[in-house]
Amino acid sequence: MLRVFITGASSGIGAALAREFAVRGAQLGLLARRESALHALVASLPNASRHLVYPVDVNDHDALRAAAENFLRRADGIDIVIANAGISYGTLTERPEDLAVFESILQTNLMATVATFAPFIDAMKTQAAAGDRGLRLVGIGSVAGIRGLPGAEAYSASKAAVMSYCESLRVELNPHRIRVVTIAPGYIDTPMTKVNRYPMPFLLPAPRFARLAADVIRSGRSYAVIPWQMRGVSWLLRLLPNWLYDRVMANAPHKTSLKDHPHSDVTAG
Repeated sequence: MLRVFITGASSGIGAALAREFAVRGAQLGLLARRESALHALVASLPNASRHLVYPVDVNDHDALRAAAENFLRRADGIDIVIANAGISYGTLTERPEDLAVFESILQTNLMATVATFAPFIDAMKTQAAAGDRGLRLVGIGSVAGIRGLPGAEAYSASKAAVMSYCESLRVELNPHRIRVVTIAPGYIDTPMTKVNRYPMPFLLPAPRFARLAADVIRSGRSYAVIPWQMRGVSWLLRLLPNWLYDRVMANAPHKTSLKDHPHSDVTAG
């Protein structure tokens, strides 16, 4: 039986991944801030009594570590860790009020990914040395991290950092037979994207994304853009010279800012 730990699990991509892995027979450790949403999710899953709930903010690193250690102990090990928790707001460097938003996005999207993986690595090394296979650390990047998007400076920077960090970690852990998988979603139909006020090409339902992502994770592929149509977009973005990229993106729409929606919770769980 797979043992899967997911952060940002109460909604969006995290909840969709929880449903997908539950259907596949996994035992889940589900972590997010909203306890009632976590319990509601678990009640809807197959084998509900098998799954463990951790109402924890990923920015509380001590509580996150304690949750990870509790899951390791109660599940007697780990197979897959998915660092999914994230937040997204439009940001502009010239706005003084956005400095705190920058810090929050980078803390939640990047540092919480590091803090999520950290408690599991020694256990995974021990399991791998004993012959376990299929061990995965999964980072959720974004097509927005491939090149910087105007009006999404903090989000693009945070996701670029997540993908670069996962690449470093992948090389580091390869000798230990622990796979690091980076998934770069395009537009997925979740609460995070519902506030966007612009067209979202190739918008993918969250359950479909979760099925595709779970297949990638199980295969151990190092990197995947989902949906497949966005692979071509990401490839083109990488190839464009700066002068042409600047011209193409000059009038690109901006993400919704925290100032515009001060009471919204634009999160991945």
